[in-house]
Amino acid sequence: MALIRISVGVIDLVAKTLPTATADKILAALPFTGSAMTWGDEIYFSTPVSEDLEAEAKTVVKAGEIAFWPDGDAIAIGFGPTPISQGDEIRLASPCNIWAQAIDNVTKLAAATPGDPVTVELIDSSDSHAN
Repeated sequence: MALIRISVGVIDLVAKTLPTATADKILAALPFTGSAMTWGDEIYFSTPVSEDLEAEAKTVVKAGEIAFWPDGDAIAIGFGPTPISQGDEIRLASPCNIWAQAIDNVTKLAAATPGDPVTVELIDSSDSHAN
């Protein structure tokens, strides 16, 4: 799949897209910009994309899973507990489509602040990066 860069302020995060309908829609919309919002240890931002909930959507994610929040047409990146987490889990506000996997450590997003500019752009569209 494709490699993308998500920049939040001065923080760059590289991720590999997954073979999902959500990833296809996000890739088709690139590049786009937004403004970071935070919710506990989660960064999220609006996108120009709308997509329905996929069958594999989930609310509790693992660090590094890049989610799309259909209820808000937003990308959500959890890197630690949110206000509704139980224990150390990463619990998003509602079910989200997982469309990419971070290659970089997402905990560096802890340095981001609300209002930071966000850019999502394509780095490489070849599928030679399979792990």
